[in-house]
Amino acid sequence: MALNSLGLDAKKTKEIAGDLNDLLANFQTYYQNLRGIHWNIKGKNFFDLHVKFEELYTDANMKVDLIAERVLTLGETPLHTFDDYIKKAKVPVGKNISKDSDAVHLIVNSLAELLKLERQVLDKAGDASDEGTNSMISDFITEQEKTLWMMNAWLGESI
Repeated sequence: MALNSLGLDAKKTKEIAGDLNDLLANFQTYYQNLRGIHWNIKGKNFFDLHVKFEELYTDANMKVDLIAERVLTLGETPLHTFDDYIKKAKVPVGKNISKDSDAVHLIVNSLAELLKLERQVLDKAGDASDEGTNSMISDFITEQEKTLWMMNAWLGESI
């Protein structure tokens, strides 16, 4: 087993970086969805949701940067083109969504996909003793589970 300068298995690290790039592509799609619903939301819940969606896209933008920097830390190159993002995206793409419940459902569905990807990264990072990735992803999961719970509560639905 060849170790990199971080003291991690180089082969496992490359695989984790690839999975992080998949997550990055999906976070970029999620981020763009949030921008779209922030801009296009209409109706009686406009004021509350407009602010909430801005909060969520600001957070997503920060996470995009953290993921890309982690890919770099692991010695790989982060994806950075829309073409790459589209090819790898599993998060649903929301287009012309202006109805409050449709927008919140998009967030719920997107977070569910992100959580699946994050749990895969978490498993591999744990197997590789990659505590840096593990810690970052664990924090993401904790925050997103809470957001998912809140969005489902807003919809009047259970987890």
